[in-house]
Amino acid sequence: MTRTWFITGVSAGLGRALALAALEAGDIVAGTVRKSADREAFESLGPEAHGFLADVTDEAAVAAAVTAAEALSGGIDILVNNAGYGLTGAVEETSLDEARAQFEANVFGPLAVLRSALPRMRSRRSGHVINITSVSGLAAWSGTGVYCASKFALEGLGEALAQEVAPLGIKVTNVAPGGLRTDYAGRSLTRAVQVIDDYAETAHMAPRLLAEHAGQESGDPARAAQAILKIAGAEDAPLRLLLGADALHYAMRKMGQMTTEIGDWAGLSTSISFPET
Repeated sequence: MTRTWFITGVSAGLGRALALAALEAGDIVAGTVRKSADREAFESLGPEAHGFLADVTDEAAVAAAVTAAEALSGGIDILVNNAGYGLTGAVEETSLDEARAQFEANVFGPLAVLRSALPRMRSRRSGHVINITSVSGLAAWSGTGVYCASKFALEGLGEALAQEVAPLGIKVTNVAPGGLRTDYAGRSLTRAVQVIDDYAETAHMAPRLLAEHAGQESGDPARAAQAILKIAGAEDAPLRLLLGADALHYAMRKMGQMTTEIGDWAGLSTSISFPET
C-alpha cells in the first residue's frame, strides 16, 4: 500500500536519505526545504517527490505545507520531524538570542508541525509521528549544552505526546541517532559567538572533535533511513529507537550512571517524606 510521508528538511542529510528510501519503496514524499533550488532538486527525484518551501520556524508556512501535503492523497501517514541544526559553545558562552534560535528550530518548529498535522491524524485515528532527536537528547556532552537541551526537550515532547495520542490510534517514535556521515558538522552546525578561554579544555573540545571526525562518522545515513522504514507505521513501533553503536554506547552508559547515582542517594531522596503516624 502506498503511504504518504511528510518530512521536514529533505535537502540533505538524514532527511534526504529517508526521503530517497521512501520514494524507492514506492511511497509519496512531501518534503520541506528552504530554497527554491532545493525544491527543484528534490522534485527532480521523481513524480512522487513533492517539495514545499517552508522554514519550520515559520508557523504559517508550516501549516500551508501540511495542508498541501494532506491534499496529495488520503492524508499524511508518517510525519517526520527532521529539520534542525547543531550549536556548539559552553552554556555561559551561548547568548539568549542564540539559544532562542536553537529552540525555535529544534523544538518550536517540530511543535508547529505537530499542531498542524495532528488534527487530521486524529480525525482518521491513524498515523505515525517520528521525531528525529539525538543521543545528545539522552546523554549531554560538554560544549553542546543548548543543543542537548533542545533535543532533551524534543524527547520529552515526544514521550508525552505518545501517551496522549495512543488511544487515538496514533503512534510516536523518538529516533535518536549517534554520529551520521552527513553535513551535520558542516553547514548544519553553528558556534556561539562569545569565546571564554576558561573553557578551552572542556566545551571548546566539542567543535574541534566534530571537525576532526567530520566525514568519518560510523553511521551510514542510508542504512539509518532503512532502519526507520522498518519501524514506520509498524504496530509494534518503539517509543524510542537508537541508531548507531555509538548512540547505544552513550545511552547505556548514561542509564548505568543514573541507576548507580539514584541508588546511592536513595536514602536522602526518601528522607523528605512526612513521618508515618
